[in-house]
This record gives sequence, C-alpha cells and structure tokens, in this order.
Amino acid sequence: MMPIFKCPFPKIITYFYVAQKLKVNIKRIAIFGSTGSIGTQALEVIRANPQWFEVEILTAQTNDDLLVKQALEFKPNAVVIGDEAKYQKVKNALALTETKVFSGEAALEEVADFDTYDMMLAGIVGFAGLKPTLKAVQKGKVIGLANKETLVVAGDIVMQQAAENNATIIPVDSEHSAIFQCLVGEYKNPIEKIILTASGGPFLGKKPNFLVNVKRDHALQHPNWSMGAKISIDSATLMNKGLEMIEAKWLFDLKPEQVQVVIHPQSVIHSMVQFTDGSIKAQMGLPDMKLPIQYAMAFPKRIQNNFPRLDFRKYPVLGFEEPDVKTFRNLALATEALFKGGNVPCVLNAANEIAVWAFLRNRIGFLDMTAIVEKTMQNTAFIEKPTLQEYFDSDAEARNFAASLINL
Repeated sequence: MMPIFKCPFPKIITYFYVAQKLKVNIKRIAIFGSTGSIGTQALEVIRANPQWFEVEILTAQTNDDLLVKQALEFKPNAVVIGDEAKYQKVKNALALTETKVFSGEAALEEVADFDTYDMMLAGIVGFAGLKPTLKAVQKGKVIGLANKETLVVAGDIVMQQAAENNATIIPVDSEHSAIFQCLVGEYKNPIEKIILTASGGPFLGKKPNFLVNVKRDHALQHPNWSMGAKISIDSATLMNKGLEMIEAKWLFDLKPEQVQVVIHPQSVIHSMVQFTDGSIKAQMGLPDMKLPIQYAMAFPKRIQNNFPRLDFRKYPVLGFEEPDVKTFRNLALATEALFKGGNVPCVLNAANEIAVWAFLRNRIGFLDMTAIVEKTMQNTAFIEKPTLQEYFDSDAEARNFAASLINL
C-alpha cells in the first residue's frame, strides 16, 4: 500500500491506513527533541491523554536536567542525551529505573532503529534531525514531522525512501498540518495551489533602517506563537516561511509555482488549499502548537481536549497582504532555492543555521543573517541531483563558508 504522501500528487489515501498500520490501542511515542518547544508540548498532550499515548523514547542534546525529570515522570524504555559528557550524570540519575540510557549522535540513529515504538515525533531542531528521521523512514515508521529541515535538506531522498519503505509522514508544523487536514477526502482532486499563511513576525511593516538596530531579545518576542529560539528568529526574518515553502513542495509533491505565501497577522487561518475549480479550503484555530501535535499523534482520530477555542466575535477582521520580500530578503532567497533545487536548499539551511547561531550570541546584526546566507549560496558549488553524501558534504561546505564570514 502506498504511503500517505506519494507521487503523483495527491495520493492521500484514507484515514484508516495509519490505524491499520499501527494496530494498537495505545500509541507508543518516541519523542526526538523532548526538551524543546515541540517536545515539551507533546508531553503535555501525552500527560493529558494516558489512555491514548505512552512514551517509549525521549532524546535531548544538552538539557540533561529536564530530560531526567521527563524520564522519571513518563518512564520511557530509553533516553538519549546527545552531549556525551553528560551521559554518566543521566545514567546515575536514572539508575533505579528500568530506562536504558544512551549518548552521542550515533545513539539517535540506534534508538530510531528500535522496533518498540509506533510513532516518531521528529522535533529535533535543524539539520541534526535528518539522520534519525531518515532511519525511522527506512524502518517504515509513522513519523510526525516537526523538523522541517529534514525535507529542506534532502526532501527528494526522504520522500523516495518513504515510498519505498511504506513509511507514513504526518506533518506537525501548523501550516502543513492545516494543508494536510484540508486534503483529507480530496485525494482524487488535484490542487491549483497551496497558500501558506505567515504572521509576519514581530517586525511586520518595519524597514531596514529599523531592522539594522534589532537585538536578540526583541527578535525572540513573537506576537502570536510560543516557540524555541531558533524558529523564533527564523520567523522574525521570514526564513521560517521560506523553509516551509520548500518543505511543502516535497510533502505534497508540488511544483514551486504552486506554493504561495501570504501575510496574515492574526494567525487564525493556518493555511489554505485552492483546488482547480477555484474553491479554497482553510483550516482555522487559535495559534497553539499543541493542536497540530495532538492531531498528528492521534491521527486518524480527533480526540477531545480542553484547549482554548476560537471565538470569531473576538476576530471581527482577518487581514491578508503580500510579504515584503525587499525588506525580508530571506524569503526571496528561500524562494530562489525552491525554484533552483538541487543542493541549494541544503546550502540555504546550513548558512541560516550558522547565521542564527551567531545572532543569538550577539556576534552579528539582524540584517547580517541575510547577507551571510546570500553570500554562502553564491559561493557554494551547485549540484543538480545530489546523493545523500553530497547533501552532507554541501551542508559542511556551506557551514564552513558561513562561519568564515563571521570569523568564528
């Protein structure tokens, strides 16, 4: 049987496929990136729904204290602490439990290869999430994908392997979850385009003479969403929306010209699908990441929750406008990468990760991030059809070049 997302678009089969595939009453969830924003909110959903979910695996990179606290509460089969220097501390803290403790990058792939979980929630931020997610794909797992960089970097390979291994990818990003929900029941109806909505971030309407003085703390203050530091900065620069465009291309097997971005400051409509008859479907709700997380984990069911409900009386006006790509040039650069393809999205992502890292440490200015990404794209060799190893090599080359611009 074909996976949910499979060429040609849109082979979304039925709600019942995943249910048949799992054949379990309680889904065993492996949360990769459990101490981050997505991971902690996923655990809130699990805590509220023990009749539906249990935790099988938890992983974190450096936050050993929170990882231990989570493990003591949820009693997973295994945990991974990425920072090997913290392995013994975690192991000692969990010595009286039955939880197995692993450490290091290779361990992420090792536990992703386990047969003991039903669904991976891929919440590791950035390029680091690619290898364990790809391992789960190769195992034919169900994957709740919150790590957009996995498809930005190597979307062709990931989706091809998903098809070959009968893996199922359910998007967790609010925008892609919205599109996914709009497409349920529409698998025989080709689309004209998808419309990704963007809040515009904390600097909507601002010009370069304002942005040149923006500091870290100001950029982290998103008006609508509560997110981790990296994605908050990406939202402020509109890079996040550019990455989502590339992710959407692979998830829904679209042509670049079928992906549109519109600014929607209220963040009530999470994204839309326009079909060939001109009809548009939209998925709406308050900006709360727990809803798309729960939807992905519970799929194909919709389960009750006590999340705040949208009251239209409080939103008398919903606005839409074109993004300002002259001021927020990251979106233009990402669009260029989307159309050019090959290893360019991989290079874009690598340079952006270095630039955001430097900005968060006050090493560069807000507008410098875009300049670093642009120069890296211009100076990294283009590969039209990269192998997986060439993606890794392109990532390393781009990171090294971007770092050289910052004198790290």
